[in-house]
Amino acid sequence: MLTFLLRPMSILYLSSGLLVTAQFGGDFSPRMNQVSLTPSHIINRNVGLKVEGSSFTLDGFPFLIIAGTIHYFRVPREYWRDRLLKLKACGFNTVTTHIPWNLHEPRKGWFYLTANLDFMTFIAMASEAELWVILCPGPYIGSDLDLGGLPSWLLRDPKMKLRTTYRGFTKAVNHYFDKIIPMVVQLQYGKGGPIIAVQVENEYGSYHRDNRYMSYIKKALITRGIKVLLMTADNGDELTRGHLKQVLSTVHMKNIKKETYDTLLSIQGRSPILMTVYTASSLDGWGTAPHSVDSHLLMRDVHEMFNASFSLNFYMFHGGTNFGFMGGSASLDQYLPMVTSYDYGALLTENGERTTEYLAYQEFFSSSLGIHKPPNQDSIPMAVYKSVITEYYMSLWDVMPYLEEPISSVKPICMEELSVNQGNGQSYGYILYETVITTSGLLTTKNHVQDRGQVFLDENFLGIFDRSTDQLTIPRKMVYNDNPTLRILVENQGRLAYGQDINKERKGLIGDIYLNKSPLRNFKIHSLDMKTKFIQRDLPNIWKPAVFKHRGPAFFLGILRIGNDPRDTFIKMEGWTKGVIFINGKNLGRYWNIGPQETFYLPGPWLRPGSNEIIVFEEFKPGLEIHFTNISRLGMIFKRPISSVKPICMEELSVNQGNGQSYGYILYETVITTSGLLTTKNHVQDRGQVFLDENFLGIFDRSTDQLTIPRKMVYNDNPTLRILVENQGRLAYGQDINKERKGRPPSFQG
Repeated sequence: MLTFLLRPMSILYLSSGLLVTAQFGGDFSPRMNQVSLTPSHIINRNVGLKVEGSSFTLDGFPFLIIAGTIHYFRVPREYWRDRLLKLKACGFNTVTTHIPWNLHEPRKGWFYLTANLDFMTFIAMASEAELWVILCPGPYIGSDLDLGGLPSWLLRDPKMKLRTTYRGFTKAVNHYFDKIIPMVVQLQYGKGGPIIAVQVENEYGSYHRDNRYMSYIKKALITRGIKVLLMTADNGDELTRGHLKQVLSTVHMKNIKKETYDTLLSIQGRSPILMTVYTASSLDGWGTAPHSVDSHLLMRDVHEMFNASFSLNFYMFHGGTNFGFMGGSASLDQYLPMVTSYDYGALLTENGERTTEYLAYQEFFSSSLGIHKPPNQDSIPMAVYKSVITEYYMSLWDVMPYLEEPISSVKPICMEELSVNQGNGQSYGYILYETVITTSGLLTTKNHVQDRGQVFLDENFLGIFDRSTDQLTIPRKMVYNDNPTLRILVENQGRLAYGQDINKERKGLIGDIYLNKSPLRNFKIHSLDMKTKFIQRDLPNIWKPAVFKHRGPAFFLGILRIGNDPRDTFIKMEGWTKGVIFINGKNLGRYWNIGPQETFYLPGPWLRPGSNEIIVFEEFKPGLEIHFTNISRLGMIFKRPISSVKPICMEELSVNQGNGQSYGYILYETVITTSGLLTTKNHVQDRGQVFLDENFLGIFDRSTDQLTIPRKMVYNDNPTLRILVENQGRLAYGQDINKERKGRPPSFQG
């Protein structure tokens, strides 16, 4: 599923589509009552979903597809039925879902098809809810997942060419389809099941690296018994490149032009138009502004689509949650890791509540299709639990001796190529690289850190490597006569979900790291995948009382005690910095204080009466408590900080499309390890408030250029020095206007 960040007016050019359907001679009336065209009413299954001129027919009767997407793997199994019934009650007749290969076969030959990955039960529930099913089995499904739903172990092959007829890829696909497709076959329309159509791959027109690939996938499906209607799905620009003969082309809403409908007519003649992805919003990324819904434009387009006899699929009807590390990333102007919530501006919220848009669509579908509007189900009750104090902790450095032996290697090894997980490499989480150094100097990465690396000398924090920062200085005093261990803790923030570069999406250190231009050698590499087994069995029981706020990567333990009726809630990580939340051993997902997501959905079924163990892996600075609320907050935005070896003034910041910052305030943060005299040499322009963590120290301005940092405020804590600088206005005239740059923190003399 590609990312849509802009939603201009008239994006679908529906008037052009209406002209085309008029040429087709469309004869379907949306008001035709479709109540009888449901799984339980059609007993004698004959021809299934077919294309008849410019209309769909189901078993010979005119049929308008009104579908909504729900991903079973993003919704707790206990709520599948609730979400499907709400889809039906809104007026939809079909559910679309995707099968993620990477979740079902996380290790080569090891299949997971139960619990929350039991797609056969989900499809059976859809049938019981009187819904038809459009199934997207991949192998690539996009859907904003890590590597678009492809398993990362494919990348162990250095020559791998994903989504092509490259032998290494087709061999893996054949093995996967041999397991999955026979299960799908028995749920097809002709066998009494609800599956009426299957999508061939996903948006291949935008990738299109192999002319034979789509024909191969089509044959792989048909030879394994798929007999229902096949369809492709592409955006408006790529219809021709993604089209297959005797397969229905459908349209995603991106890049639709007036010519799009003419292209459809030219490649497949008279045919119905199915808007396979009609989307309410788009994904949100960490550190970016949240995307909102223009409900009026949305409803206007749906009205016009019905007037033009379009079928549609609403992506997403219910988005759910990127539990664990399943979320991928996007590559727009910059690398964009996705937030944990997959709310997506859907008609149901992340926790399954009806939105005002849901009620509007329900009313519209009821009046347009003549469907009786059932009474709405009661909402699933929420709870606001008492805040939990994390009373115990253990640092990552305390944990390391208790874990499996590290892998020794002369050179760095990326996650995918580690000899772990029965030879399948590491898919998600973190990876720690250690090597002994004997000199200080400049540490450079050449962009070999994927995606974000915290750098330490022994246990002392040095800085961050990411896609905007590729060098750090190792001070001489930290190395002198000590031969410390350089540690780089690298986080995989999610592989690209789409695009031409997915073959390159290896994580960790993907090449050499250099100290003074010489590559470092002799590494010990620790796999920290943060799986359930890691949290429940591998972590040692060496918890220590959290009597002070530990700095640096560490695990924190708290106990949530509840009564006999566990309910849904939202976690609020106020005061925490960045990390991962685990509930009773299950990975809830990532949090990060840069926003936009502030609260994290905790499903009631994940909780149990009595004591519930909450473990937080915090990368940097913990909060005091874990809070709970019944209100979802997905929209607060704090700009992702810019990492830099030296201070940068406002005007030179890489913000505002490369134009820098003009006005307002700028906050500088750096970790300090000693007390002493802080001096500015008049480098603070114009007025700076100085803090240690959240403790106020004083003011720098044009008359004050030094402050003392007391020893007691630094001892054994490595606090963050913060300087909030205000631009009070640049000179309006005079010889010095060329010098009027703002910001710049002071130098520090210890």
